[in-house]
Amino acid sequence: MNADSTSPAQKIILDCDPGHDDAIAMLLAHGNPNLELLAVTTVAGNQTLEKVTTNARAVARVAGITGIPFAAGASRPLVGPQLIPDEIHGDSGLDGPQLPEPSVPLEDIHAVNLIAQIISENEPGSVVIIPTGSLTNIALFARMYPQLVERVGGITLMGGGHHTGNMTPAAEFNILADPEAAAIVFEESWPVTMVGLDVTHQVLAVPERMDQLKAIGTDVAQFIAELVEFFGASYMKERNYPGPPMHDPLAVAAVADPSILRTVRAPIYVETQGQHARGQTIVDFRRTWSHNDPSGLGVTDDPDFEAPNTAVAVDVDAEKFWDLLVDALTRIGNTNF
Repeated sequence: MNADSTSPAQKIILDCDPGHDDAIAMLLAHGNPNLELLAVTTVAGNQTLEKVTTNARAVARVAGITGIPFAAGASRPLVGPQLIPDEIHGDSGLDGPQLPEPSVPLEDIHAVNLIAQIISENEPGSVVIIPTGSLTNIALFARMYPQLVERVGGITLMGGGHHTGNMTPAAEFNILADPEAAAIVFEESWPVTMVGLDVTHQVLAVPERMDQLKAIGTDVAQFIAELVEFFGASYMKERNYPGPPMHDPLAVAAVADPSILRTVRAPIYVETQGQHARGQTIVDFRRTWSHNDPSGLGVTDDPDFEAPNTAVAVDVDAEKFWDLLVDALTRIGNTNF
């Protein structure tokens, strides 16, 4: 799809833990014409559930998001202790610019129940869930409402990676934050696309890209610039990156315009026990499925091979991503938040 597409907008639920890049993902989900944002749900991750929920509602005010439900979900992982990367996102989870007071109400319903309600009320296969935090809410949904799993149009998540981690040599944060939940999500029958570090690390908010966003000239674009300034300083200090990766917005962009990513369908497993590899996402490239994929990553031509329901992003059109983000922010315009 593109901005001029006449196809109906893709319905989505954004399950997030704002978080600087989650905030940008919210703005992209709201501003892109190919997406219809049905709800925002929150999960403990980049900070406590209370803080990330407040952040999500504050970002809604910045973006002018109204008329959709916001609901809080799981306050801790299924099994292990909560991990909070405050060295990256700060004490609030969204340090940097002054956040406005939230104006959108918080629904008196658990996020998992809200997701179930929305999936039930919409046509089977019509709603895609985009998790950009730990997968606790999504795993709970699968276990509490197994009869609804087949009605989900797909899960496009930010997390994992097929060659490296960022919290440990093997594990990316969102997966390490709740590996047991991630294992449940990857093992379910719904289609899963993993947008991991392999592609998000190719989309960095370097100074030239920030100049693009600042040139929009709106109060929302200025808010993003201030967010990225703090986020970028944290990444430079902790990981010596020239600009912070746009992890979570890339997952949203991949649903808005699937041509942004090149994906390979392959089995994906989550390590939940390893002493050094807990939280690792293991992609079995020996069993990839694509008759046209140019990667050469173990592609099979066996017509009897049963294609897996999981796919991994292996390459990204960064230019197209930035064009999509600039377009979304331009459409949002000034909100005078």
